[in-house]
Amino acid sequence: MTQASSLFTRLEYRLAEQLFHTRWLPRSPRTQRLTMHLFQRCADAGHTAALSVYGHMLFHRGMSPQDKARGARYVLEAAHAGDARAQYQAGQIHEHGCALYPRRDDHAVTWYARAGEAGHPLAASRLSRAYREGQLGLPVDDERADYWQQLADQAGRLSEVLDSSGAETRH
Repeated sequence: MTQASSLFTRLEYRLAEQLFHTRWLPRSPRTQRLTMHLFQRCADAGHTAALSVYGHMLFHRGMSPQDKARGARYVLEAAHAGDARAQYQAGQIHEHGCALYPRRDDHAVTWYARAGEAGHPLAASRLSRAYREGQLGLPVDDERADYWQQLADQAGRLSEVLDSSGAETRH
C-alpha cells in the first residue's frame, strides 16, 4: 500500500468513525450504508482498526452465514496484527464457535491471554473467571485467577483515566 493510499485510508476510517459515533446526524439507512461502505473499504485496504470494527459488525450483525464468516476472518486478521480488541473478539469467536471456526477452548485462551496482556480488561476478566471456575479447559487455579483479575483491574482503571481525560478508547 502506498503512503498516499494509506493516508487516504486513515482519513476514510476517521470519517467512518465519526459517522458511526455522531449524535447530530440522523441515523438514516443511507448514512448507515455509507458508514458500512467506508469501514469495508478500509478493512479491505488492511486498516487494522477497520478490520476489527467492520469484522465485529459483520460477525454480530450479519444476516447470512457468509457475512458472519467474513466478519470472523476480518477479526482474526486484526487480531494477528496486534489489535487488542480484535484479540478479545477472536477469543469469543473461538470460545463460542461459528460455522467457519468451531469451538476451540485452547485458541480462546490464547487470544484472551494476548488481549489481556495488551491491556484489554474484559479479556483479563474472562481469564480470571475461567481459572476461578475451571472453564475453557483450564484447571481451577486461584493464583492465576488473581493474576488475571489484577490485570483486569489495572486495565479498567487505565481505561477510566483515559475516558475522563477525553482520550479515545476502544473496548
